[in-house]
Amino acid sequence: MIKQSNYYFGLLLGAALLTACSSDDGATNPDEGGENPTAEPQYLITATPTTAGSEGVADYILSTEDLTQGSISTDGNGVEQDGTYRYYETHNNKFFSFLYGQGNPGAVTTYQLDGKSKLQKLSDFQAETVQAFAPVNDDILMIKISRNAESPFAYWYQLDTEASQFTAEGQINTQELANKENGEIAFFSWITQVGDKVFLPYFTMKACCNDSWGTDYPDEANIAVYSYPEMTLETVIHDNRTSFIGRYFNNGLSVDENGDAYAFSSAIATTNNEVSTTKSSSVTRIKAGTLEFDQDYLFDLEAASGGYYLTDHTYVGNGKVIGIFLEEKTSSYATGNRFALIDLHNQTLDWITGLPSPENILSVTNGMNSYVSENKTNVFVGITTETGSFIYNIDIASNTATQGIEVQGGQITAINKLNPVK
Repeated sequence: MIKQSNYYFGLLLGAALLTACSSDDGATNPDEGGENPTAEPQYLITATPTTAGSEGVADYILSTEDLTQGSISTDGNGVEQDGTYRYYETHNNKFFSFLYGQGNPGAVTTYQLDGKSKLQKLSDFQAETVQAFAPVNDDILMIKISRNAESPFAYWYQLDTEASQFTAEGQINTQELANKENGEIAFFSWITQVGDKVFLPYFTMKACCNDSWGTDYPDEANIAVYSYPEMTLETVIHDNRTSFIGRYFNNGLSVDENGDAYAFSSAIATTNNEVSTTKSSSVTRIKAGTLEFDQDYLFDLEAASGGYYLTDHTYVGNGKVIGIFLEEKTSSYATGNRFALIDLHNQTLDWITGLPSPENILSVTNGMNSYVSENKTNVFVGITTETGSFIYNIDIASNTATQGIEVQGGQITAINKLNPVK
């Protein structure tokens, strides 16, 4: 472990200890002081203001008891975040707001609902800017990933969600992990807990020259498997039937109720800034209790959708997935604008009705920031068009969406839910 990493770990741990008991008087509904005497659960909607003069401002956290109707505004409401480029996670009934520092240290702010359904700040401390984070057991595992072949290291941090403190850290040599003759390094697309292990899908990249994000290996999928909490590399599993799994800052793995892991490939690997993979956007599977791809399972999403490729997904339950699709592979980072219900078990795909026309959609909440109801019957997604930002309620049984709450003056970035602490 290098000295710089140890220095930051000590600094961050100290900051967490100093601030873990701090509170915030900011109210989600200032007209009522943010207090709700009935102590109802609250949906948290984060939105980036879009009103005149709001360029470069931070997200606001808004709260509501109902996503299916009404309206809420960023004007005079909510809790303003400190800094732009925020990302969110809910775990153990706490809401975590991560600041992407664009190479500089970021921040982690933790919230919960108090006994009166008021949003309460529990901690706010500096942390390394990370490119992947996800719940693992009672922790949030965070990884800072290098894009420099001269310093090919990824640093991981385990954040205890009960204490809002870092409890362990370590590093991974991503050049050694990639094990490529041309020296490409591994870049983790996201983090997924599968059973008692951590799966880290990765793509390899040159990390140099004029083709930093490009690769000479566009037709392969790789997953590094680690023990937890030790973060010891156990194996790397490979498949050459698809391109890499997930995308930058996008989860490409979901686990169903049987413990089977499904891997989603957008098929957007590039070489010299051009899409170079010969594979289709597809889904593969790793059966529960195994550490290899199931060679009997391959779901070609491009064929099933009539030529569209998957940009993101939300796992619902019982093998059902909401997939977000796009037609042309013009960018590795483009957001999809068509939604489909995917049945992984039966390998079927059906377009969802009731949503805005794809050509009118400006932005959508990504798969990780959409909300799935507790009974797995509905998925709530935020969609912004030129006429405004609304949350749409997708009913899984009917494969139909209905327009719900409007967020006035803001572009929806995430939807979460917290229960009040008794």
